Amino acid sequence: MELAHSLLLNEEAYNQLGEVQRAEFIFDWLRYLEKLLLATSRSDVREKQKTLVEQLLSLLNSSPGPPTRKLLAKNLGILYSIGDTFSVYETIDKCNDLIRSKDDSPSYLPTKLAAVVCLGSLYKKLGRILVNTFTDTVGNILKAMKSAESQGRYEIMLSLQNILNGLGAAAIPCHRDVYKAAKSCLTDRSMAVRCAAAKCLLELQKEAIFMWSTDLDSVATLCFKSFEGSNYDVRISVSKLLGTVLAKAIISKHPGAASRQSMRRVSLEEVLELLGTGFLRGSSGFLRASGDMLKGTSSVSRDVRVGVTQAYVVFVSTLGGTWLEKNFAAFLSHILSLVSQSHPKATQTQTDAVCGRRCVSFILRATIGGLLGEKAQIAAAKDICQAIWKLKKVMDAVMSDSNVETRLGSTDVTASQHMLVCALQELGNLTYSLGTTAAPLLQDSSSGILDSVISVIVHPSISVRLAAAWCLHCIAVALPSYLTPLLDRCLERLTVLKSSPEAVTGFSFAVAALLGAVKHCPLGIPHGKGKIIMTLAEDLLCSAAQNSRLSAQRTQAGWLLIAALMTLGPAVVSHHLARVLLLWKCVFPVSPKDLETEKSRGDSFTWQVTLEGRAGALCAVKSFVSHCGDLLTGEVIQRLLPPLPCAVDLLTQLSSVLKAYGSPLKTPSLVYRQRLYELLILLPPETYEGNLCAILKELAADLTASDIQVAASAFLLPPLCHRDDLVILSPLLQETDHRFIEEQLLLGNGIACGSLEYDPYAIYEKDVLGDSVPKPLPPVLSVISSAVKLFGVVCAHVGEAQRLLILEQLLDSIKHTKGARQQVVQLHVVSSLSSFLKYLAGSKGNLGPEEMRRLAVALVMGALESPNPLLRCAAAEAWARLAQVVDDGAFTAALAQVSFDKLKSARDVVTRTGYSLALGSLHRYLGGISSSQHLNSCVGILYTLSQDSTSPDVQTWALHSLSLIIDSAGPLYHMHVEPTLSLIIMLLLNVPPTHAEVQQSLGRCLNALITTLGPELQGNTTSISTLRTSCLLGCAVMQDNPDCLVQAQAISCLQQLHMFAPRHVNLSSLVSCLCVNLCSPYLLLRRAVLACLRQLVQREAAEVSEHAVMLAKDSREELTLDANIREVGLEGALLTLLDKETDQKLCNDIKETLNHMLTSMAVDKLSFWLKLCKDVLAASADFTTVTCVDTMQEEEGDKGDDASVLTTRNDDKSYPFTNPRWATRVFAAECVCRIINQCENAHSAHFDIALAQEMKKRDSRNDFLVLHLADLIRMAFMAATDHSDQLRLSGLETLLVVIRRFAAIPEPEFPGHVILEQYQANVGAALRPAFASETPPDVTAKACQVCSAWIASGVVSDLNDLRRVHQLLVSSLTKIQAGKEALSHLYNESASTMEILAVLKAWAEVYIIAVERHKSHRQPLKTTTCSEESVRNGSYSSDGLLDLVHTDLGTLSRLWLAALQDFALLTLPSEFASQLPVEGGAFYTAETSENAKLHYYNSWALILHATALWLTSTGFVVADPDEGVSHLSRPVTPTSMCQGSSSGATVKSPEDVCTDRFHLILGISVEFLCSLRSDATMESITACLHALQALLDVPWPRSKIGSDQDLGIELLNVLHRVILTRESPSIQLASLEVVRQIICAAQEHVKEKRRSAEVDDGAAEKETLPEFGEGKDTGGLVPGKSLVFATLELCVCILVRQLPELNPKLTGSPGVKATKPQVLSEDGSRLVSAALVILSELPAVCSPEGSISILPTILYLTIGVLRETAVKLPGGQLSSTVAASLQALKGILSSPMARAEKSHTAWTDLLRSALTTVLDCWDPDGTHQELDEISLLTAITVFILSTSPEVTTIPCLQKRCIEKFKATLEIKDPVVQIKTYQLLLSIFQYPNPAVSYPYIYSLVSSIVEKLQEIDQRKPEDTTELQVFQEGIKVLEALVAIAEEQHRSQLVACLLPILISFLLDDNTLGSATSIMKSLHDFALQHLMQIGPQYSSVFKNVMASSPALKARLEAAIKGNQESVKVKIPTSKHTKNPGKNASIQLKTNFL
Repeated sequence: MELAHSLLLNEEAYNQLGEVQRAEFIFDWLRYLEKLLLATSRSDVREKQKTLVEQLLSLLNSSPGPPTRKLLAKNLGILYSIGDTFSVYETIDKCNDLIRSKDDSPSYLPTKLAAVVCLGSLYKKLGRILVNTFTDTVGNILKAMKSAESQGRYEIMLSLQNILNGLGAAAIPCHRDVYKAAKSCLTDRSMAVRCAAAKCLLELQKEAIFMWSTDLDSVATLCFKSFEGSNYDVRISVSKLLGTVLAKAIISKHPGAASRQSMRRVSLEEVLELLGTGFLRGSSGFLRASGDMLKGTSSVSRDVRVGVTQAYVVFVSTLGGTWLEKNFAAFLSHILSLVSQSHPKATQTQTDAVCGRRCVSFILRATIGGLLGEKAQIAAAKDICQAIWKLKKVMDAVMSDSNVETRLGSTDVTASQHMLVCALQELGNLTYSLGTTAAPLLQDSSSGILDSVISVIVHPSISVRLAAAWCLHCIAVALPSYLTPLLDRCLERLTVLKSSPEAVTGFSFAVAALLGAVKHCPLGIPHGKGKIIMTLAEDLLCSAAQNSRLSAQRTQAGWLLIAALMTLGPAVVSHHLARVLLLWKCVFPVSPKDLETEKSRGDSFTWQVTLEGRAGALCAVKSFVSHCGDLLTGEVIQRLLPPLPCAVDLLTQLSSVLKAYGSPLKTPSLVYRQRLYELLILLPPETYEGNLCAILKELAADLTASDIQVAASAFLLPPLCHRDDLVILSPLLQETDHRFIEEQLLLGNGIACGSLEYDPYAIYEKDVLGDSVPKPLPPVLSVISSAVKLFGVVCAHVGEAQRLLILEQLLDSIKHTKGARQQVVQLHVVSSLSSFLKYLAGSKGNLGPEEMRRLAVALVMGALESPNPLLRCAAAEAWARLAQVVDDGAFTAALAQVSFDKLKSARDVVTRTGYSLALGSLHRYLGGISSSQHLNSCVGILYTLSQDSTSPDVQTWALHSLSLIIDSAGPLYHMHVEPTLSLIIMLLLNVPPTHAEVQQSLGRCLNALITTLGPELQGNTTSISTLRTSCLLGCAVMQDNPDCLVQAQAISCLQQLHMFAPRHVNLSSLVSCLCVNLCSPYLLLRRAVLACLRQLVQREAAEVSEHAVMLAKDSREELTLDANIREVGLEGALLTLLDKETDQKLCNDIKETLNHMLTSMAVDKLSFWLKLCKDVLAASADFTTVTCVDTMQEEEGDKGDDASVLTTRNDDKSYPFTNPRWATRVFAAECVCRIINQCENAHSAHFDIALAQEMKKRDSRNDFLVLHLADLIRMAFMAATDHSDQLRLSGLETLLVVIRRFAAIPEPEFPGHVILEQYQANVGAALRPAFASETPPDVTAKACQVCSAWIASGVVSDLNDLRRVHQLLVSSLTKIQAGKEALSHLYNESASTMEILAVLKAWAEVYIIAVERHKSHRQPLKTTTCSEESVRNGSYSSDGLLDLVHTDLGTLSRLWLAALQDFALLTLPSEFASQLPVEGGAFYTAETSENAKLHYYNSWALILHATALWLTSTGFVVADPDEGVSHLSRPVTPTSMCQGSSSGATVKSPEDVCTDRFHLILGISVEFLCSLRSDATMESITACLHALQALLDVPWPRSKIGSDQDLGIELLNVLHRVILTRESPSIQLASLEVVRQIICAAQEHVKEKRRSAEVDDGAAEKETLPEFGEGKDTGGLVPGKSLVFATLELCVCILVRQLPELNPKLTGSPGVKATKPQVLSEDGSRLVSAALVILSELPAVCSPEGSISILPTILYLTIGVLRETAVKLPGGQLSSTVAASLQALKGILSSPMARAEKSHTAWTDLLRSALTTVLDCWDPDGTHQELDEISLLTAITVFILSTSPEVTTIPCLQKRCIEKFKATLEIKDPVVQIKTYQLLLSIFQYPNPAVSYPYIYSLVSSIVEKLQEIDQRKPEDTTELQVFQEGIKVLEALVAIAEEQHRSQLVACLLPILISFLLDDNTLGSATSIMKSLHDFALQHLMQIGPQYSSVFKNVMASSPALKARLEAAIKGNQESVKVKIPTSKHTKNPGKNASIQLKTNFL
């Protein structure tokens, strides 16, 4: 193929190829040429132009296929438009000659067609240049058309379209001729020609004025004719033409004054009249119609009506939304009049009326819903409401007529009903789509929407009553706050008007519809409503018999209410179940005998009522079974069963009852059947085993009944066919935007579409297809549909003999009927068989004996040869299911063989299509059939069939079947891939464009092939690259196809290719193809585009986005979205599309695509994304302007301006988005949150304003989130104050995210402030509306969360500013104080629980923060920073915030405790249910406890923490009465704790109250922590642990824990579990803190017991005291019973997880192995330190014996940590873990147990071993020391100083210690030396000489030596200087310690050293600063020593004159400076001292 890539055709390569490859080669060359010509320079093209033209023209004669001729023509056009044009006339002549040629042979046809196409392309490209030749050309083409066949007519029409396009106004001379030709083509028998003609006329009307002026009527009539017998594509094209022409007629300005007289302006009324005529009378014209009308025969064919309906929509869409707004009233009245009484013909039968209504509804939905923004929609709703009032007045006038006869017979009532139905349904849909933004509409009293709807609920027509009820349903779903009031209002009317039949049915429909709305409203309705409805229903049923005029209505209403009540779910129904079951039992006779007597008794009317009642009861039970599955226990099923046999008996008797009482019972009996069947389908077959045979007989009778006339295959079969097979049938079965109206064509003329009046019980069910009105089919049809489903189930459960009989009977019944009846019976029987086989396959059942197979095969074969394509399709599916159920290779082979034989012999289309699909289906269910010869023969036969060009149907089915085989054969298919691919390409290049269905099947085959090849497509071998090129070529052919569904196939093929071989798919051309089709009128094409986009942006979002923008900028052809993509990029275009699109699947794809794009690009294109979101949100701001600005101004006065800027921009309408719907705005708000989250993972500058500004300065392209903070706040504000509740929730969520992310960012210009502070007014204004009284609880709950986050964030420090938001919380606290009774009764009780808990949680968060801040401010460290602030603010908020909360603490604490108690009750296991309080808790009711649980789960943790904090500050006053706050804890009324306790009189003592509270908090915490659910949030766990910490902070709870050891152990085990299951360091640290507190509590308890024992004993000798603490006298610790053991386990777990080397099992030896020490992470260090602190506390909890048991472990771990983490750090610092282990070591060593008598010796031994271990840590040869010497030396020093002397004074240990010090002194590192000196100093000063003297003797000499080196080694930096200073300090200390007699020698040593540091005059000036400091230091010390030891001093001075001289010189020289320097030098000394002191406090 590479050879094809050249400017000129490579002819030698071409000539070597075979026939098929040539076509491929040419096509590939032409594709390449098109790109090349555009990229080549003009001169190069001109050079080769002549040859190129010759080559292209010669291709004309080689019979090119459709895609090739199109490309060829395109290239010719491009070539001439770039190169010279002088030879173009020759080319045109040549083409004209080819067209004139008399050769009519089929082989010459492609050449003629190619010539036609070339002409079109040339004129289109060159236009006016060719103006002088065009009349001949057009004449020639039109002449050729007369003799052309359909392909020719098709191409000629398209060519004419191109010619007209190119010439524009210059073509006027030919307009009439073209118009005439196109007129005849518009009613052509070929549908493709009709479409082409419509396109041609659409082009023509741009210039041909007569089409939309003088000839307007005839154009309209022509279009109506064209709709007759049309298909979907024709309807789309022609309606586009008709709509556009009519719109043009209205808006056009007529040119030229001369022509003006002859033309009149067409008015809107005339245009609508024209369309109305088409809608009502069809194409029968205006003259002929009258005759037919008189005879009463003409009924408009449905396809005309549907076509006109689409034309209405196109007409309005062309004129646009603003036009519709202006003319809405006129338009509405016209549209409604289409189904009014003035045209009785249009609605003469119910079927016609239903279809007409559908069309009207569609027009209204598409125009109002699609074109108007929300404000205009509200206005439209008011207009609709006016229309309803008018119609109501008409009806009232008629109804008030006293004469009953005239009243009911009046046509007015019946005729106005359809208008009302349409108006009500549109009003419902409109409100539904507006959601809560419709609130202003309902609040507007002038329009009175609710009144108008409720007033027509009592209309005499049942359709109107149902429509009104449905409208109320929509209002309730849109505005949940209206649900309860509407329900109350309808129930009240129903009770009052019980005696009016219309009111009983009307209001019961309304109640049922409203109950159906409850499941869409998360906030629900009050629980008590269920009881009211149940009582009312019982009342209606009981009173039905009292008044025969009302019997039927009351019966129906009663059961309808019960059935609708079931949808509320188990929680409500469980309370009424017993009554329902009782009613169900009573409605049927008890025994068959009673049934007999019943039959003999009644009359026609009573039977009608009885059947109505029983059908209703069945429906109620069905509703119960489907909505309350949880209640279907064995017992309930047992109670449901008894009436079933009787119900079935009645079913078998129905026919005799019908005979007896005639036709009035026909419908009731049908409905009864249907209800019973529906119920039986839902119940498990075991429940009606005894009746299976009776039911089966009835079903067989139903399916073959003699009176069914209509074959409704379109609704029966699709569920039984395979979804993928439906695509080869009528396109009507596919999903389209017009599905709602196209459905009626699918069902055929005699059958009605579904409509609510056929089954009122559908009103409470959710509609399957989205949110429109439920559309149940008429009972005649639905009974068949239920029977077919049930047949499958029952037949599978009867015995085999029974099954055989029934199948034979069915087969016979087909044979014995004739003609149309036979088709109907066959349809039903095959459907039932399919249903049976489907059920068997699903339940893995067995078909039965051989005979059964024979019958089944016979039945299916009959259907495979049926003329009905749907039936063939279902039969093919059944054929495969049969093979699947029998599951026997031989049988399958036989079935395949039958198909082969039939296909070989049959010549008719029907058989060939049926059996070819059967082959494909067989493969689908049995995988690639194991034997490959099957595969070969299948493929062979299908190849042959797919090339049968005489029948496109056979080709379509065969290719579809082939695609199934490719799919299922998988890898087995590899051998066939190449031939199949070349077959597909050959067909794609040759199938005429008029046969789109063949090409769609080809696309499916190609798709399957690509999937089969899979990732192999990436390969580089020649064979693979050839395959790949062919696949790409196939895709290119399909992309160029005019048919949208073929293009959709192309896109999904390219999507597959992109998945497997992304490098080989040209992204830019793919993206351009996607962008062009984004707004295609075909739903399936849009879906394919988005599915593909979604996949592309997952990998390469940025590239896709760039390509789209490039394309929009370069595009020469007009793109629908062009302008949009240019301005707002692909992302903006997708957002616009999201706003317009109604298809759910598509919307989800758009959202996912945008989310992927946002994830990968938002950070890089930040401004762009934020602007997009802002534009979408701001476009809605004009709604909110008024409200927001007002609130602002009230609050701020002057600051209001800032915020009003946010919203008053509505005058400037330059938004790219006009009036986006609320759902789109919600999505935009969610995007803002996602953008913030994306930035979190990006650069830190996004959340650091100083850094961001700096980086922006450096490079202006940098962009950071923090710079857009104002926009983020503005967007959150706009969303939070909108009318739409969902948007408010999103806005508040955005605000919350912004507060949390930005709260801590400081404002660089005002130190001490944060950047959010300037937006506090906006935050307040955004929150305030959410606390208004009418706000729904979920919004208020969210706002509470934002409030608490805002207060807790600490952004606002000034209390006065805080009060604004605080006030909102105070107001809600006041509101909820009354508990569950006080809140609104609009919603379910659980909604008020949610609100109460949200408020309490918010307060809890604020209180927790207040307490934390208060604590941190009490610590003195922060005083410096705060002092200046508090001066500036006047009051700082640390205590201020606490004071704010303090005022409400009394109330809060009571409510918090109540909430916790509720939570505790709700978390009890179900077996304690009986013990729960009957009326529920403080904030929940018993009935709604299940729903309430969730809300408690969300908020208990923070409330627990707050309560614990409050109790520790005030509540446990019992424990420490000396606290100054005792006045606060007025005993909180004990009843609030244990409400309603039986002994109300016994008031608990404060001690008991405290104990209760303590156990409540502890119990909740332990219950939660011991079984952490996987969904438990971090927040909850942390809060829970903090609560425990707070609890144990005060003595009283500690004493409780300390005294109850089991409780302590349990807590420890729970904490251990938390540590094991949660990795988060913060949680583990919090757990350890609680552990530490538990150990402290135990310590305190032990101390207390020891103290009291001493006091009690009064004995002076301690020996006699009993032992307290764990381990008693034996020292044994029992696991599970020991607190210490549990603690050890926990600490080991922490330590080993951080330092696995501590585990001897891991290291393989218990001994000390020197491993390389490591530095832990900060979190790890913290955890280890915390664990060590706990370990060091443990000995104090034990008895002496107990302490001996645990000491080895503790020492091993402590020293282990030291050993593993003793890393050398710069500056001699100790790592935090080492510091902790030294601290712990010190704690352990100085434990009283080491001194205690019983444990002394054991401890001494163990401590010596420990010291040895530390000494062993040194590297034995000392060459390379890994561990830090300082750490180890410090450890040794700790041992020396903290243990009793006998541990360290044994010679062997002492000697080693001294050696270590010696060795360390030799280390050159000055830092080490400093530390060593400091440690030695502390040892030397140890009071016990036994310890310190050996060290002094051994080490002093080397110290002195080191100090004497000063002359040789002068200090060079401060550390070395410090070494000398520390050395001197050691010697001075020695002098102080030494005994009197030795002191003089030491001073004599010290003085020379000090004097040697001095400098004389000369050197002093030139000395370094270091030496100067040393000089000063020495001088100062000399001045101090001199006076102290004067005698020694004098002796030394006398003995050494040199020293004396030096000293004197120094003193003299420094006389002046000494005076100055002494004070400073003191300062310099301080730090050193401090350091040593600190060190001491740390460890020593």
